[in-house]
Amino acid sequence: MLTIFFAKNKLIIIYGTSLAALLFLLKWLEYRFVIISNAFEIYIGAIAVIFMTLGIWLALKLTKPKIKTVIVEVEKEVFVTSNPNFVFNENELNKLGISKRELDVLELMSAGLSNNEIAEKLFVSLNTVKTHSSKLFEKLDVKRRTQAIEKLNA
Repeated sequence: MLTIFFAKNKLIIIYGTSLAALLFLLKWLEYRFVIISNAFEIYIGAIAVIFMTLGIWLALKLTKPKIKTVIVEVEKEVFVTSNPNFVFNENELNKLGISKRELDVLELMSAGLSNNEIAEKLFVSLNTVKTHSSKLFEKLDVKRRTQAIEKLNA
């Protein structure tokens, strides 16, 4: 069946194939002519594309952060024990100039109370307790409650 089709349309197939070959030849010559006559512009364009690609790659490398930040949540259980036998070192108190109210705050800290609980006990605001605490830490030259309590413990 296929041979019958080729036999009947042999002339059309030959003309079609030769026209396709001629069209391919003309396009190839046109591209060659375009490339030869515009070779300088094509080379400049190729170099521009290469440098643009290099610039984008380099910009991405330079702007990428060098340190990767990893945030890890750590939960640690802290046990607070109150010390009912807490006694202040009187000499240290006088030498540092700690006020009565700061002493009250320190006593409640040694009992293991939080800032909110201290504020409720002393009938003052939370900011006042924080201020007294920071002044205490400053006078005692410590950074934590436990250090302040240990420093004045006799």
